[in-house]
Amino acid sequence: MIKINLLPHREAKRKQLKNDFYTLLLFSAIVAALIIITVGTFFSMRISQQSDRNNFIKAENSKLDEKIKEVASLKQEIDGLKARQQAVEDLQGDRNQPVFMLDELVKLTPEGVFLKALKQDGQRIVLNGYAQSNQRVSEFLRNLGNKSPWMDKPELIEIKSAGLGQGRDAKKVFDFTVNVGIKRPRERDSAAASGAAIINPDIKKP
Repeated sequence: MIKINLLPHREAKRKQLKNDFYTLLLFSAIVAALIIITVGTFFSMRISQQSDRNNFIKAENSKLDEKIKEVASLKQEIDGLKARQQAVEDLQGDRNQPVFMLDELVKLTPEGVFLKALKQDGQRIVLNGYAQSNQRVSEFLRNLGNKSPWMDKPELIEIKSAGLGQGRDAKKVFDFTVNVGIKRPRERDSAAASGAAIINPDIKKP
């Protein structure tokens, strides 16, 4: 006996394929969603970890900045204390300057030169006097520049012809004005140490 299927099997098969397609599509969407959620969670965790690291680094940098500020403040205080200490030492050393200065001038003033005025302005002194000749003034300048550990950088400000006395006692002299620097004890000691190092380069600094 021959059986004939009168049901619309093609429509049923097409409907089954459509249902299978939608099921597969839904499954794929679910799988894709799970993958996206998993990947998103992974990257979110990595970003969170990196953010924690960045925040830690920022916090440590802030601490270091505070420490740097403290060190800079301490350095400024130390520099200020050193400057005040140096000022006190300079004041103590300056008290003896007039003694050294007058003693040096007695040694450095050549014969034929007479000093009549002396004025100090800070670390410079102005000397005014008479000399028998220009050569005597030049010798005086050389002595001030080369033969004294206390005197420094002499400069001839003015020299002019003048007369002393009257009648038979009248003499022609040269009125001069010289400006010369005075070294402080620490400057003199530093210059002496530098000179010794130049003369003997084998000398080691302490």
